[in-house]
Amino acid sequence: MPESLSLLQIVSLCGLAFCAGLIDSAVGGGGLIQIPALFNAFPQTVEASLLGTNKLAAVTGSSVAARSYVGKVHINWHLVWPATIAAFVMAFCGAATVVLIPREVMRPLVLALIIVMAVYVFWKKDFGKLQKPLQVGRREKMLAVVIGGVIGFYDGLFGPGTGSFLIFLFIHFLALDFLQASASAKFVNISTNLASLAYFIPTGNVLYAVALPMALFNMAGGYAGSRIAMKHGTGFVRGLFLVLLVVLIAKLGYDQFGGLFSAAS
Repeated sequence: MPESLSLLQIVSLCGLAFCAGLIDSAVGGGGLIQIPALFNAFPQTVEASLLGTNKLAAVTGSSVAARSYVGKVHINWHLVWPATIAAFVMAFCGAATVVLIPREVMRPLVLALIIVMAVYVFWKKDFGKLQKPLQVGRREKMLAVVIGGVIGFYDGLFGPGTGSFLIFLFIHFLALDFLQASASAKFVNISTNLASLAYFIPTGNVLYAVALPMALFNMAGGYAGSRIAMKHGTGFVRGLFLVLLVVLIAKLGYDQFGGLFSAAS
């Protein structure tokens, strides 16, 4: 049985779910807010139940954000569908193996990748600012499948920064701009969340009493964030993306090395 929460704690989780939906709808990274909040609120609850609860709340916000982008931002469905299908299959595999690979193995690798991403985006000032014409052939579709599959597995297995990885890879390999990459990433993210839930729900790893109210606020945040992103455009999304990468680096860096500094002092 999960620990009981006070009304104030539930309100706090809902507020954080709104913030997570808002940030995630523009540049990804909503899990950076929701997952630590859930782990802090339920310190004795098994990890899988908290991850399942996060996925149920997150998929609603991603769905609302994706719906907001349709018709307002160009989405290349010839690339998005292959990536989405591959991500669904591999996210289920990742969720099913979540208990087999320790988090301590993943954190250093993910931290290094995010640092490389941040340096690259900061160094290349025009990265993701302009969408380049792209002929979608077999090569581009295969790239979309590989991106969706790899990031889908990662999202089912670990998760932090999934949306940010998708945005970066869509821009780098498929020549999208930041706004198009963000909109496209939402559909892939929906599939990874649904695939993970296909594992977490039948195994009883969702805390519905918390997940459902958080889902409502995540939806509201997703709608607000997508509207803000479309209003301010690609340059704004690029800046927000860089800020999120810095926060991710700080969070993962603290998780990895914070204990060492505490022990040294």
